Amino acid sequence: MTAHPFSVLPLPKPQLRNLDELGYVSMTPIQAQSLPVILEGKDVIAQAKTGSGKTAAFGLGIMQHLNPAHWVVQALVICPTRELSEQVATELRRLARAIGNLKVLTLTGGASARPQIESLAHGAHVVVGTPGRMLDLLDRQVLDLSNVHTLVLDEADRMVDMGFFPDVVDIVNACPIQRQTMLFSATYPDSIREDADRLLHRPVMVQAPALHSDSQISQHFYEVESDTCFEATARLLNHFAPNSALVFCNTKAACAELADFLQGLGFTALALHGDIDQRDRDDVLTQFSNQSCNILVATDVAARGLDIPDLSMVINAELPRDAQVYVHRIGRTGRMQENGLALSLCPAEDRFVATRIEKYMARPLSWNPLPKRKAGSGRPRQAPMMTLLVLEGKKAKMRAGDLLGALTGEGGLSRDQVGKITITEQVSYVALDRAIAPGAFARLRNITVKGRKQRMKLLGD
Repeated sequence: MTAHPFSVLPLPKPQLRNLDELGYVSMTPIQAQSLPVILEGKDVIAQAKTGSGKTAAFGLGIMQHLNPAHWVVQALVICPTRELSEQVATELRRLARAIGNLKVLTLTGGASARPQIESLAHGAHVVVGTPGRMLDLLDRQVLDLSNVHTLVLDEADRMVDMGFFPDVVDIVNACPIQRQTMLFSATYPDSIREDADRLLHRPVMVQAPALHSDSQISQHFYEVESDTCFEATARLLNHFAPNSALVFCNTKAACAELADFLQGLGFTALALHGDIDQRDRDDVLTQFSNQSCNILVATDVAARGLDIPDLSMVINAELPRDAQVYVHRIGRTGRMQENGLALSLCPAEDRFVATRIEKYMARPLSWNPLPKRKAGSGRPRQAPMMTLLVLEGKKAKMRAGDLLGALTGEGGLSRDQVGKITITEQVSYVALDRAIAPGAFARLRNITVKGRKQRMKLLGD
């Protein structure tokens, strides 16, 4: 594969130095195809999977046209979920180091609007967020998009699937007609084409390879009886014992039932589906990211917008009917040159779906017998951590250092027994070594943090 260094692009020297410091050695395929067009200021439709480097592609385009001295919203990025919005904003802030004095603001639901309104009042150059909160702030007339010259629709297909696209159109209509618009999407179904024609002006279409290399993602199919899919999923998890796995089901009911089934067998599994409210969703995703849960059972809609690094395995407990969705699912493993494993269960009645995937991928599928049950294997591999939920967060001026100091001081824990600490607006999450967490909790719930006793809960106990 030909390497394309960023130095071939007409980027300022400070930005090239910043990219070098960030470890960006050469462009990914989608960056190499889209960036020359983006930097020319043309509208772009880019088809690329999650983890392909698309954020840096549109991010560099955004940075080239910003005026740091002009404290108005100049660039807008619309994302389907709060998690993706946060990830995109973090990456844009990294790219903005070359410019300095640049403010990237995240506007999403699931948190109080007041701090976001106050931040807007002080000015922002780039806004990243979800359609619902953006529309809300537009209606309140506190979000002014009249100076936007760069608009990005990220994971547009997911916003269509989630029913957000009419809201997106309303937001776009609040932006100037004269602007650069970029639409990024893992798939490009007909449902998007019509809207794209209305929202973009003579766009250039670029497409990164959608199919995954066998050398990076090892794909295996297993024919099973339809009523044994849950047991077969457990057998695969026991056999391969992944550090982390994302298991897909097609419905909310199957997702919840499979998670319950795996929990009953001793797996540290959690469910993520559309009936879970934002607070519980935060709990689940934080536990998955801080290694308190190593198996996430999800529907496609619930998993959209998630960018999960270091995911070692994807299991299709149920095959998706759309071959592009299959490719998008398995593309969540084997990221950034890491190797991944994609395992799919297929009842006889779904063979036609497997054939559809095979035709789309233009290569034979690898069919395998299910691994045999391990005799006397004991308890399944569990996640190494458990999460301590502290019912105060940024709003109460809680800081990671406050929690770490209290836990390793009055709490009597060693630094090695405390893992990742995540502080949100309302609550804080602390990963604790699973071996000591249950026994230590009775003592920890009585310690003081910031001079006062905190309400705490041990998740998953």
